[in-house]
Amino acid sequence: MRKKDPVRKALIISLIVASISLSVKIAAFIVTGSSAALSDAAESVVHLFAVVFVVYGYLLSLKPADKEHLYGHDRIEFLSVGAEGAIIIVAGITIIYHAVMSSITGIEISNMDTGIWLLIFAALINLVLGSYVLRVGRRENSMIAISNGKHTLTDVWTSGGVVAALLLIHFTGWLFMDIVVSFLIAGYICYEAYKLLRYSISGLMDTRNPHVDLAIRKVLDTVKTENIKGWHHLRHRTSGRTTWIQLHLVFKDDIPLKEAHDDATIMERKLIDALDTDAVVTIHLEPFEAHEESHNILKGANKEKRLDEFA
Repeated sequence: MRKKDPVRKALIISLIVASISLSVKIAAFIVTGSSAALSDAAESVVHLFAVVFVVYGYLLSLKPADKEHLYGHDRIEFLSVGAEGAIIIVAGITIIYHAVMSSITGIEISNMDTGIWLLIFAALINLVLGSYVLRVGRRENSMIAISNGKHTLTDVWTSGGVVAALLLIHFTGWLFMDIVVSFLIAGYICYEAYKLLRYSISGLMDTRNPHVDLAIRKVLDTVKTENIKGWHHLRHRTSGRTTWIQLHLVFKDDIPLKEAHDDATIMERKLIDALDTDAVVTIHLEPFEAHEESHNILKGANKEKRLDEFA
């Protein structure tokens, strides 16, 4: 029986609901003609395309390693989140464009009551959906789901802003508020997009995760035993559900290889247990007295020199 995947379920539901929400917002724009309502609908169009890409990215990330991708497909998470951020920025620019055009050609709004109710309905749908996807993403430690949940919740704010603008216009007649709210919505979603892009770039550049680093160092700080004298050259990066860890472990001299390997295996398990993600740990075993000399042998080594010139 296939193991249940709550993240996959949440993203599929998000895709279905995003389609419904878009239909409701298009209807709200058609009946009102509001530039702010069009901005909200435009953001939802982009959101739907983003969700399609996110679902594809997540399904691809589940594929195991193969001959072409020896480290698996987890890093698609960063590309997926980055693409969603870029698409959201396109939505922001589109909203600004339509707001400027409306200010030039003139603002005409009709059937506000119907439009307001439609947008309230869309906002409630996205509030429930976004909260659900965000909760699943945090529980399963899936940034793809977290970013999608946050993006869905931006739809709630944009719809809420449009509803507030339409109500204000209804009671005051201030048509210019339609343009003002459009610009505010564009600014807000561009800021959310910036945060997603920053996360994506940090992941693609293998930026150190401080929480992962702290968890690893807590384990290594208790490493010294009768056999193990210390550690150095720690490196790690996290992609999706997997953290890759490399380090050098220094053992006392003349310890049998099997005994050193057994101690290193125990250390691997401690590191794996310390992390929320899966982990792949590679440990380089070194003797205590000779490890400095061993490292010095490779200093200055390059392909232009013969082995006997530096070793």
